[in-house]
Amino acid sequence: MRFASLSLLLACTTAVQAADDGRRWLAGDHHIHSRWSVGWDQEQDPPAPIVGGDAIYPTTTNAAMARRFGLEWMVTTDHGGPNHSRVNRDRAYPELLASRAATPEVVQFYGMELDTPGADHSTLIIAHSDRERDELFLLESNFARREPWPADPSRETEARMLEALATMDGFPEKPIVIANHPSRSAVAMGEFGRTDPAELRAWNDTAPEVAVGMAGAPGHQARRSPRGGYRRVPTLGGFDQMTAVLGGVWDSMLGEGRRWWITANSDSHVHYTEGGSDFWPGEYSKTYVHARKHHDSILDSLRRGHVFVTTGDLVSGLEIEVRGEHGAAVEMLGETLFVDGPQTVTVRARIEDPAEPNFHGDLPELARVDLIVGPVGPQAGSEDVNANAGTHVEARFDATTPGWTRRGEIVEIEHAFTVDGPVYLRLRGTNTAQLEPEPDPLMEDPWSDLWFYSNPVFVELARP
Repeated sequence: MRFASLSLLLACTTAVQAADDGRRWLAGDHHIHSRWSVGWDQEQDPPAPIVGGDAIYPTTTNAAMARRFGLEWMVTTDHGGPNHSRVNRDRAYPELLASRAATPEVVQFYGMELDTPGADHSTLIIAHSDRERDELFLLESNFARREPWPADPSRETEARMLEALATMDGFPEKPIVIANHPSRSAVAMGEFGRTDPAELRAWNDTAPEVAVGMAGAPGHQARRSPRGGYRRVPTLGGFDQMTAVLGGVWDSMLGEGRRWWITANSDSHVHYTEGGSDFWPGEYSKTYVHARKHHDSILDSLRRGHVFVTTGDLVSGLEIEVRGEHGAAVEMLGETLFVDGPQTVTVRARIEDPAEPNFHGDLPELARVDLIVGPVGPQAGSEDVNANAGTHVEARFDATTPGWTRRGEIVEIEHAFTVDGPVYLRLRGTNTAQLEPEPDPLMEDPWSDLWFYSNPVFVELARP
């Protein structure tokens, strides 16, 4: 079948599915601070919260700006401090309810940026229910590192985080945990700080349906000195080294067969036009989930890896088909194709490169797409391993190469390769000429260096 015909078929199939159940690509942001990310009056004992002392905007403002910049879902993630669980319960939560009423066009989750025991920060997304306020209060009051006053050293241990994850795993509707800016405290390339690969593996082992991934592209991207606040080791094309290094940490985890997904976010506190280092939610980074527009479906799609991420609105849609020789196929990121033995697998993708300007007024053009493939094998011998040496760029596509077709806003790619063992495959694309994302220099214009990343599709040789 010609890919043009297949593309039409895929488009028709997608349209029928959308008519049936409403699933489509929904842009969102899982890491947004409001004025309830407070400062602290240290002259009092215990310290008293100062509203707007860190982030400054009401939740209602964040939701309105999220809608303006094209988001359909968001998570409020205020971070803590002494007795902050009461601030969230008694003050932030009522404001979230008011925001849901004021901006119903944006699906709004209750959550927080957990000051993670034994690690850096992480997004905690609470499943939407009549228990959400009480569930977050339970988790923050019992497990947040900075909650006790005086400080409790037992809160600063990995064991405490594993206890928290086990508690979440027992909830009737499981929350989601995503490691935020995981390499911001790294001391060198491959030498990690407060969050390391061993911890992420332990989280995922303890609660694989709760600890599901990490921020591939951190927030604070409007900060040019340095981007993302990565002072010692810069981001690469705006992405964290755990994601951006080919064959690095992310690939090592995928190579163990882990369903470990990446996201992007704004980490919005204060907009850059008002003295901050942030874009508004959706202004620069977007996390797209393929879901119906309601809480449960969005959370399920995040959990299952039906996700791609982009900066600067480089792309706005992605259809993929991975097909074996004998008809077996999958058509969604995060899924697994089972084939009956070694054979040729064909990958076809249809990527939307929007024709309208982004929110900087630019018309970025998708210049290249990479198909990345890595082997899947037994669990690593060391939990600190951070490489998958077999990962490689299987094919690069641009306007000069076979397998690339552009029709208006749509770029189509196609590639066939032989699979003789379990693998995963993922897509990456850019508006630059960089073959691999390069370290971001100080004062770089983030709008000139844009990338998208898809989450993977797995291929296994036999159904278990």
